[in-house]
Amino acid sequence: MIAEQDKCRPKQKWLLATGLATLLVAFPALLAGSAAAQQITGTPGTPGATMTIDGKQLPPEPPKFGGVINETAKDSKPYWPPSVAPPKGAPNVLLIMTDDQGYGVSGTFGGVIPTPNMDRIANAGLRYTQFNSTALCSPTRAALITGRNHHSVGYGVIGEMSTGYPGYNSVIGQESATIGTILRDNGYATSWFGKNHNTPTYLYSAAGPFDQWPIGMGFEYFYGFMGGETDQWTPYLFRNTTQVFPWIGKQNYNLITDMADDAINYMNGLNAAAPDKPFFVYYVPGGTHSPHQPRKEWIDKFKGKFDMGWEKLREQIFANQKKLGVIPENTQLTPWPDTLPKWDSLSFVRKKLYAREAEVFAGYAAYTDYEIGRVIQAVQDMGKLDNTLIIYISGDNGTSAEGTLEGTPNQMTAYNAILDLPEAELMLNYEAWGSDKTYPHMSVAWSWAFDTPFKWTKQVASHFGGTRQGMAISWPGRIKDAGGIRSQFHHIIDIVPTILEACGIAAPATVNGIAQKPIEGVSMAYTFDKANANAPSKRETQYFEMFANRGIYNNGWYAATTPPVPPWVLGTAKLPEINDYKWELYNITEDFSQNNDLAAKNPDKLKEMQALFLTEAAKYQVLPLDNSVLPRLVTPRPSATAGRSVFTFKGENAGIPDGNAPSILNKDYTITAEITVPQGGAEGMIATLGGRFGGYGLYLLKGKPVFSYNMLNLKRYRWEAGLGSRDVFGHALKPGKHTIVFDFKYDGPGPGKGGTGVLTVDGKQVAKKSMPHSIPFLMAIDETFDIGSDTRTAVDDSYKLPFRFTGKIDKLTYKLGATQMTGSEQKLMRHALERARD
Repeated sequence: MIAEQDKCRPKQKWLLATGLATLLVAFPALLAGSAAAQQITGTPGTPGATMTIDGKQLPPEPPKFGGVINETAKDSKPYWPPSVAPPKGAPNVLLIMTDDQGYGVSGTFGGVIPTPNMDRIANAGLRYTQFNSTALCSPTRAALITGRNHHSVGYGVIGEMSTGYPGYNSVIGQESATIGTILRDNGYATSWFGKNHNTPTYLYSAAGPFDQWPIGMGFEYFYGFMGGETDQWTPYLFRNTTQVFPWIGKQNYNLITDMADDAINYMNGLNAAAPDKPFFVYYVPGGTHSPHQPRKEWIDKFKGKFDMGWEKLREQIFANQKKLGVIPENTQLTPWPDTLPKWDSLSFVRKKLYAREAEVFAGYAAYTDYEIGRVIQAVQDMGKLDNTLIIYISGDNGTSAEGTLEGTPNQMTAYNAILDLPEAELMLNYEAWGSDKTYPHMSVAWSWAFDTPFKWTKQVASHFGGTRQGMAISWPGRIKDAGGIRSQFHHIIDIVPTILEACGIAAPATVNGIAQKPIEGVSMAYTFDKANANAPSKRETQYFEMFANRGIYNNGWYAATTPPVPPWVLGTAKLPEINDYKWELYNITEDFSQNNDLAAKNPDKLKEMQALFLTEAAKYQVLPLDNSVLPRLVTPRPSATAGRSVFTFKGENAGIPDGNAPSILNKDYTITAEITVPQGGAEGMIATLGGRFGGYGLYLLKGKPVFSYNMLNLKRYRWEAGLGSRDVFGHALKPGKHTIVFDFKYDGPGPGKGGTGVLTVDGKQVAKKSMPHSIPFLMAIDETFDIGSDTRTAVDDSYKLPFRFTGKIDKLTYKLGATQMTGSEQKLMRHALERARD
């Protein structure tokens, strides 16, 4: 046995020797790899030590304790784990994006609306003339914060149209960590200000979960509004996950200013607490999405500036763009569409009205840029501008064409398929247009003009009128070609990799143990160098798709489907089969504005591009293509209220999202309030949904029961005991318990029909009235369901907010009848909801 062991020993010795040699050779490399993975600055174990990580695994493994632990503290040595910090010299990042602004809006890209603060960024850095979005709000925003195509992260459409396919479920999965998560876990302070349209509506309530809210997606601080839009005077506003009401008691409050104030306070506080910690601020105001609501002084600046009309406006913008060099000299202005009226065909009154709409929009755009400028100036005042990467994107898609052909003082009417208002009604709101008394949008014709030199508008992904955005980037400490222009073709998904490269941070392989999808964008940092001003674009291919309107870019060529119907049609037109869409072909290296269709002259190239689109579509979860807008709106999806016909509440409960509220649209309903009136009487709101621009309220006014129905601010219907605000018949409720019932019988079937309501108190009828119409599709978009008070705007002028109920609500019950609409009418309703929440 010993002899056998001795025979083996030479081999074992050889293996041991070679193994040891291999280890000795590899050990320095292992140490180097470990050092590269974790670089500690300062003395390890001291409270001030920091650690820079390789970022491949987020969060990183906790560092091992490096001290000594014995029986007593005097014989032990403490060791503080190092805090994570970005690489030395990593810049602050201020990422700015406005809303619903096409290429021809900002003065920085040839528009007639001055945007001096975007000019400031462009003049200190670079303008990008071929930068593109997805054509729609929340898809663009999902792509922006993840660095992945919108279908890849579930946002092929907005959440209200989500379906059970991976590209369309409206949930940003844990395999697609946002830029907020990546930078936070690498040592940045991360924050989000403004619009959040990337949380499913059924998750808006206090019940959560909050993993799809900004604070659950890597942003440590959030101050902004939920959904596609909000009233800027009384916004649907949250700090982190708590609804807040900062306008109360403040005259001339406007969210555009308040948001800048909050961002500046946040940055100043951060600078005071941790001046060396870099920040990432995601700043996305609601301007200029409807409602267009700037302060009056900004509207006044544009008085008479649009009297020339929309065709002349296009010509002026086009000339400015050539002068600035933001379009090539050989660019052609695309023709004015036959579907839109020409300015000279309009009456004097219509011209006056439409010019006012544009003045308000322009004031809103200029006001938004001004407040953005205050945020930029705050960075300079802190002495941090030189090492701050500022990315300023004008719009998340083309200019919105959702305001109808004539514009509207109350966008809620358009959302409810009221597309033509009497001229007298429009002019009645002329002076108030843009104030807190209106919720306005402008004519489609202005939207088309503000997308100069391109065709089409927001929602149209196939053409640059829907997808081309002006963008400026500055980083004074790094970008030296101040005022330069870059014409490389890039896309919204390229922002995240650009930020990561600038910060010296790698995209993670895993986050919270979950393998990550690759970042699909390509960094634009190569364009920062003047030597690369005319370098070929590193983005060779990019697909576009929205509602089956398709586009595909590849090395200077672009193929696109022709939109079969315009987006301002309410989705009821018959659409062709997806494979029957007409296709167009453009060589955009020679035809910047997509004006010369080469499909007939080059069919082989078109076929090649069509095949490429399908390849990209399969790769990025675009399939299955679906243009059946209305049918997919009725697809079952998570809902807090689906199938419920009885709702019961107790006590005060304000701020319930409308998606969690009982819907009284197009059906019979009964509202029963069991209340207790204290000694001395009671008044105040019992239950309300909506407000100034549409809704209802059940309340006590000077002790007297009232039910008020606001028909989209066009007419109000009122059921009440007694006569007006006077209690001449003694109907004020005496102290004690009472039961108030409002019972409504709907005159269906069909949407928006009238009905008869009966108000009873303690079993006695006190008022009965019929109304000829009701709200058909959407009662509220940024107002909440409030019990015991009214938190936003009043449904009528008979009371003042918050109108808190001074009695006790013992029980509030809603009993809902079945909807009285056909299947096709329900589809139309859901389509209206989708358009409204876009």
